[in-house]
Amino acid sequence: MTETIINLEHINPIEFFGVNNGKLDLLKKKFPLLKILSRGSQLKLSGAPEEIETARDKITQVIQYLERNGNLTEHYFEQILGEGEPGDNFTERNPNEVLVYGPNGRVIKARTPNQKKLVHLVEHNDIVFAVGPAGTGKTYTAVAMAVRALKNKGVKKIVLTRPAVEAGENLGFLPGDLKEKIDPYLRPLYDALDDMIPVDKLTYYMSNRIIEIAPLAYMRGRTLDNAFIILDEAQNATDLQLKMFLTRIGPSAKAIITGDLTQIDLPKNQKSGLGKATRILNHVEGIGHVELGGEDVVRHRLVKEIIRAYEKEKEKEDQHKT
Repeated sequence: MTETIINLEHINPIEFFGVNNGKLDLLKKKFPLLKILSRGSQLKLSGAPEEIETARDKITQVIQYLERNGNLTEHYFEQILGEGEPGDNFTERNPNEVLVYGPNGRVIKARTPNQKKLVHLVEHNDIVFAVGPAGTGKTYTAVAMAVRALKNKGVKKIVLTRPAVEAGENLGFLPGDLKEKIDPYLRPLYDALDDMIPVDKLTYYMSNRIIEIAPLAYMRGRTLDNAFIILDEAQNATDLQLKMFLTRIGPSAKAIITGDLTQIDLPKNQKSGLGKATRILNHVEGIGHVELGGEDVVRHRLVKEIIRAYEKEKEKEDQHKT
């Protein structure tokens, strides 16, 4: 008979044991040959060494999950233990594929070949350009990579930025103060974060500037180091703005620049800098490039058809001009 004690001091014991020890009962049911006792923030296991080793592995997975996410439903607790039917929102088959676990056990990972290529490029380059149409997961995958880097302590902060460019509306006529005028342009970044970080933890990160969301103009004059930086909607950045952004990056930072060259909202007298940047930086070592397409769309199935229809129409227009 062997005994071992596992400390739960870095997580909320109530989240581990469950209401009325519901999760603890599931653990005991999974390992009936072990004697399992809870003592405050400790768990005592008694039994055969091989049984203890198996149980310790499962308990460690639960602890790691709770450290990342703060909460865990009984359903996903069971799945970690190997009980029940594995769902679409949880997988232990290849943990390297999972970018981050969202609230309530939601799994966020690259789902298409080009999204996986984006992840690979970010892991091996300090700057990556991801260009493609709406719905291809550029921003979502980029934010997931940033959240993973923060949770793994690879960076100290996340900086998310977008050009505040009007798409048919004028900022000056929107109600509210400057923050309230700008927030709608940054809303997609907030939405992605909401999917990946519990509300209370996200509020803490943002109030302490561990996660910062700001318009591109606010980046001027700064040096961003020990940070994961994302410039979203980069097709709406001018040549000078994009150069300004790229020269903000510190020696221990990573940056992803996403954009869609078919949706430029700049005034007619201004030219997007994204096409030029991807062209002149294409062969610079340490800068990666990935182009996403209709096959990477992960929204409603009709979005793929919409993108294809617009691409065909553009081809006809280009042929007509020629």
